[in-house]
Amino acid sequence: MSDYENMRTADIVAEELLDWKIDTIFGLPGDGINGFIEALRRRQDKIKFILVRHEESAAFMACAYAKYTGKLGACVATSGPGAIHLLNGLYDAKSDSTPVVAITGTTYSDLMNSSYQQDVNLIQLYSDVTVYNSMIEVPEQAEMAVDIACRTALAQRGVSHLTIPIDVQEKKLSGKYSRHNVPYHHTSHAYVAETIPRRSLIEDAAKILNAGNRVVILVGQGALGAGEEVLAVAEKLGAPVVKALLGKAVIPDDSPYTTGCIGLLGTTPSSDAMGEADTLLMVGTSFPYIDYLPKPGQARGIQIDVKPEKIGLRYPVEIGLVGDSKLILTELVPLLHQKHDLGFLKSEQDGMKKWNKLMIEQTTRTDKPIKPQVIAKAVSDELDENAIISVDCGTNTSWAARHINMRKGMKFSVSGTLSSMANALPYAIAAQIAFPERQSVAFVGDAGLTMLMGEFATAVQYNLPIKVIVIKNNTLGMIRWEQMAFLGNPEFGVEFSPIDWVKFAEACGGKGYAIKEPSEVKSIMRQAMKDRKQPTIIEAYVDPFEPPIPPKVEMEFVKELAKSFAKGQPYAKRIGLTLYRDQVHNVLKNIHTHHIDN
Repeated sequence: MSDYENMRTADIVAEELLDWKIDTIFGLPGDGINGFIEALRRRQDKIKFILVRHEESAAFMACAYAKYTGKLGACVATSGPGAIHLLNGLYDAKSDSTPVVAITGTTYSDLMNSSYQQDVNLIQLYSDVTVYNSMIEVPEQAEMAVDIACRTALAQRGVSHLTIPIDVQEKKLSGKYSRHNVPYHHTSHAYVAETIPRRSLIEDAAKILNAGNRVVILVGQGALGAGEEVLAVAEKLGAPVVKALLGKAVIPDDSPYTTGCIGLLGTTPSSDAMGEADTLLMVGTSFPYIDYLPKPGQARGIQIDVKPEKIGLRYPVEIGLVGDSKLILTELVPLLHQKHDLGFLKSEQDGMKKWNKLMIEQTTRTDKPIKPQVIAKAVSDELDENAIISVDCGTNTSWAARHINMRKGMKFSVSGTLSSMANALPYAIAAQIAFPERQSVAFVGDAGLTMLMGEFATAVQYNLPIKVIVIKNNTLGMIRWEQMAFLGNPEFGVEFSPIDWVKFAEACGGKGYAIKEPSEVKSIMRQAMKDRKQPTIIEAYVDPFEPPIPPKVEMEFVKELAKSFAKGQPYAKRIGLTLYRDQVHNVLKNIHTHHIDN
C-alpha cells in the first residue's frame, strides 16, 4: 500500500486511479494540470498516457476504451479551454451510458472567480454531463473523491469529473486524516452488484412471452455479451431479433434469427416485424425513434435494462426487469415454451432473403462515381474474424449499418445517442490501444474526419496500424438529405472543397490509398487492409448524390423531396438521374406527377 502521507495531491489521485484498474488515460498537458501530469510521468510504467491533438478526441477515446473493454475510461485536460474541449466526447459517454472519469485542472484556489487567466467555473460547466462532479480542495480529500468518482461512474454508467486547482495539485497532506478507503483498497472492488429481479417478476414476463404469437426482440448495447442468451430466447419463441445500431454486434448478421438494424438505416423486414408484432421484448436498448416501434397498444411490452429510469421510456411496458441482461435472460430461457408455429419468423426470414438480394444488387454495381454501398461491402469482405469497427455519423452510418456484416467475435460502435460527427477516428485509436493484436477499422465520411483529422498523426506517433476508410463526397451528405427530404428545402451550406487524403496520410507519416474506379475497389481495398505495419487512409471517391433511402419510402419523403426540387434544388437533375438508376420507381413516379422540371 502506498504511503499517502508523503505524497502530493496529484500523486494520491494517480494512485487511486491505479487502484481502480485504470491503465490508460487520454489527454493533453497544460499549466493548469501539469502537477497531475508529473504524477503520471512518475507512473508511466503502470499507467499509459496517450497524448492527443485535441481534447475532444481524448474524451471520445476514453468513451470508446470503456465501450470496447468494459473498463473505466479516463481522460485529462488542463484548465479553461482544455476542459471545455472535453465536453463533446463526455456527452457521448453520458448519452451512451458509458463509464468515464475526467480529470481537469483549475486555476489557483485563491484566484478563482477573479477573472484570472483560464478561470472557468468547471463545476457549473460540467453539472449537466456528470453523475459525480467535484473539486478537490485539499489533499486530505483526494483519496475519497477519486474513490467516489470511479465507483459512481461505474455504478451509474456515466461521467464523473474531478477538477483540481493548480496549487492544490502540489500540496502534501498536513497530518492525519480520516481514511475513506481501508488498507489494500477493498472498496475499489465494490461498485455495482450483478442485479436480477425477483423470480416472480421473471415468471410473469415469461407468461406474457409464451402467450405471444408474433414476438419481436429488440436488442441494444446493453445486450452485448448476452448474444447466446438472446439467440436462445429467439429460438424458443420463434422471434426475429431486431438490432438497434449500438447492438449490431450482439448476434452475427448472418444469423437466421436477425432481421438486421432498425430505423432510417435499417431493413424492411425489421420495419415489417415491428409493424406486425403482438409482443415486444426490449433488451438493453433505448432506441429513440418511436415511429419504428409498434404502435402503443399494438404489442405487449417487456423491457430489460440495467437502468430503472429507462424502463418504459420509448414504449409502454407491462413488466420492467431491472438488472444485468445476461443474468436475466439466463433465468428467463428455461421458463419459455418452445413454439412450434414458426410462421411469423419464417415470414421475416423470407423478407430477409429478398432484402439480402437487394443488398447484393447495391453492392455489386459498377456505376461511376462508385456507389458507397460497394465500398462498405468491400470493407466488410476484408475484416478479420475479431475486427473492431468504429463508425462515424452521417450517410456513412447507413452504409455501415446495412453492408458491414458482423460476425461472432467482432466489436462495433458509434456515437449512438449523441450521434456526433468525428467520433470514429478517436474510437479506432482507442480500440487499437486496447487490443493491439486486433484489426481496428474506422469507417468515416470526409466531413466528420476533417473535424478531428489531426488524430491520424496520433495514430502515427504511437505506431497504431488502424485503417481509416473515407467515404469521399466533399459533402455533408446526411444534412443534404435532411434539408431536402425532411423539410422540403433545397440544400444549402453542405459542400466542402476537397482534401487529398492520400497526401494528408503521407504528410502525417502514414500510408494512403485512393479508390477512383469501380474496377479497382476490391484489389486496392484488399491491399490496403492487409497492410498491418502502419496507419492507413483509404479514400473512396463515391457518388455524392446516392440517397440514404429509408427501408420504406413514405409519401411524406416523396412530397418533401418534390418541394425541394420545386424550390430550386441545385442538383435536381443529378439527383433525379440517381434515383432513376437506383430504380426507386415510386419516388421518380411521384416527382414526375408533381411536374417538376429536373
